[in-house]
Amino acid sequence: MRGKAPARSFEVGERELALARGGRKLATTVFYPEGAGRFPLVLFSHGLGGRPEDYAPLLRQWAAAGFVVAAPAFPHTSGGAADYDVLDVINQPADASYVIGKVLALDGKRGDGLFHRLATDRVAAAGHSAGGITTVGLFTLARDARLDAGIVMSGSSLGTGTGFRGAAAPMLFVHGQRDETVSYASGKAAYDAVPWPKAMLTFPKGDHGATLLRDGGASFEVLADTTTEFLRFALYGDPAAKPRIDRSAARNDVATLDDRL
Repeated sequence: MRGKAPARSFEVGERELALARGGRKLATTVFYPEGAGRFPLVLFSHGLGGRPEDYAPLLRQWAAAGFVVAAPAFPHTSGGAADYDVLDVINQPADASYVIGKVLALDGKRGDGLFHRLATDRVAAAGHSAGGITTVGLFTLARDARLDAGIVMSGSSLGTGTGFRGAAAPMLFVHGQRDETVSYASGKAAYDAVPWPKAMLTFPKGDHGATLLRDGGASFEVLADTTTEFLRFALYGDPAAKPRIDRSAARNDVATLDDRL
């Protein structure tokens, strides 16, 4: 697939969807470009104790570049969850797939703000920490065949025997070498297991997320721009975005990129 990503930067809208998979409430924040066109969908999964709004600077940048971003708050691992349970991460890939389906369905719902505004055949999953583990799950044990690309930030595999499966989908891994929560070695092992085109953005002085995700920091700029160019390359099929991935990763001299895309 070859195409061209939007050259303009869009104003970003935001809305809330009250979704639920059975008894699992999945309040979902959607960031979307305010402009004409059909836009790819990115499903974003937060980390333990996190909330979609914690990642808003990054998710809004993706939306401004021409992506609809759906970020659910998982029922037992989000900040303020009444029945907090770390082990519930195992159920989150199914939650994420459910949200993908519900958001894609809005493209055919006359009167909805996303009616005929989604490129329903171009979908990616991304996530940080436990959300990164959730994302790996969507390409392994709980493979979602709709996914065309993935971004795993400070994440790793769900465990042994969880090989990547299904059609090839380019993936970008992001990890700090000083991560004391999810070790760099475990993230690198998951990256090494990916059999498809892939890249790994490494921050030698990066921790689990505080330095990487802090809006305005040098590392955040590299993270945000590199992931944006990756999504342009992977979901729009824009060949012009490919060299920009490398240039964005090299900016500020804070990261290295193993590029096998």
